[in-house]
Amino acid sequence: MAFRCQRDSYAREFTTTVVSCSPAELQTEGSNGKKEVLSGFQVVLEDTLLFPEGGGQPDDRGTINDISVLRVTRRGAQADHFTQTPLAPGSQVLVQVDWERRFDHMQQHSGQHLITAVADHLFGLKTTSWELGRLRSVIELDSPSVTTEQVAAIEQSVNEKIRDRLPVNVRELSLDDPEVEQVRGRGLPDDHAGPIRVVTIKGVDSNMCCGTHVSNLSDLQVIKILGTEKGKKNKTNLIFLAGNRVLKWMERSHGTEKALTALLKCGAEDHVEAVKKLQNSTKLLQKNNLNLLRDLAVHIAHSLRNSSDWGGVVTLHRKEGDSEFMNIIANEIGSEETLLFLTVGDEKGAGLFLLTGPAEAVETLGPRVAEVLEGKGAGKKGRFQGKATKMSRRAEAQALLQDYISTQSAEE
Repeated sequence: MAFRCQRDSYAREFTTTVVSCSPAELQTEGSNGKKEVLSGFQVVLEDTLLFPEGGGQPDDRGTINDISVLRVTRRGAQADHFTQTPLAPGSQVLVQVDWERRFDHMQQHSGQHLITAVADHLFGLKTTSWELGRLRSVIELDSPSVTTEQVAAIEQSVNEKIRDRLPVNVRELSLDDPEVEQVRGRGLPDDHAGPIRVVTIKGVDSNMCCGTHVSNLSDLQVIKILGTEKGKKNKTNLIFLAGNRVLKWMERSHGTEKALTALLKCGAEDHVEAVKKLQNSTKLLQKNNLNLLRDLAVHIAHSLRNSSDWGGVVTLHRKEGDSEFMNIIANEIGSEETLLFLTVGDEKGAGLFLLTGPAEAVETLGPRVAEVLEGKGAGKKGRFQGKATKMSRRAEAQALLQDYISTQSAEE
């Protein structure tokens, strides 16, 4: 038996009866990206307006008596609805679907059927899988490459068929119906029960499918193919948007264009050239800055080496600099008798550090310095460097080094 959502994809609410309600848990991804387990209830209804995930299409969202449904999954011939509030078996309930999400899924799924059929008809490009993503959808084509000309031809053809307002209808066929052999499909789930559902775009395609679809291609509005990407195992991923997603994409693109026009002080047609000029200028400035830093590092190294404070523990911190800057100083000094402790970065935040000197001392002190600065590092042959998260503790690290030198001097 098909669910109400499959028999009438345009229905937004209906009344049904609760069959069962049992305690359950749902694993979700929290706002911090970590897995969370929610306690709640698995609710089974006599029929449902909420589509359970399947056929590459995510599940619906909605409410049962104004109680939010957080997940809908198929189990054989029934759908399980996860809620955090129990519902009494035998009670009449009002089921309402999140229409914006539902209609978006209808547009993307019917759009996939249309693109798949046209790509096969025009160029023999077979679809091996597809994914209805949150922002864009991807069709995996069984070909190592798809040309720009092929993409343009597919996009033109699908939009012509949308303008032709071709009807889309759904039929149910029994498993032993000879017509099943003529229908495109990638097989049925192992737990499939009952008749086979066939979605037909008039004169274009017939395909086995459990998803929700538009009743006429005109409801797709428009399809935009954004391009292709290299897929896995000699496959090509074709990326597309359908319907309202195209309008939202255009709105975002127009907003970006306006912002760039204001920043670059030029029209949209000159944006690319203006960015190229900025990139070239930035590269030149970076090159000049690097040369100046190198010269500065050499100058600092000579100043430290000739300073009256030379010996024991020598420290230096600069806000600007990188690992290369510190290593140039260390290389220019070239002393293996003195402990040289260099740091760069935000004085109260994160940064980089380098410790050089006697190999045995550096091997002992390097990990301890990293621990004090709450960072990580590695080293060999009298040199230990790494990243620090607490540059504010540099004084503690310096005291650690000084204590070590004092202890070594006392023992001598």
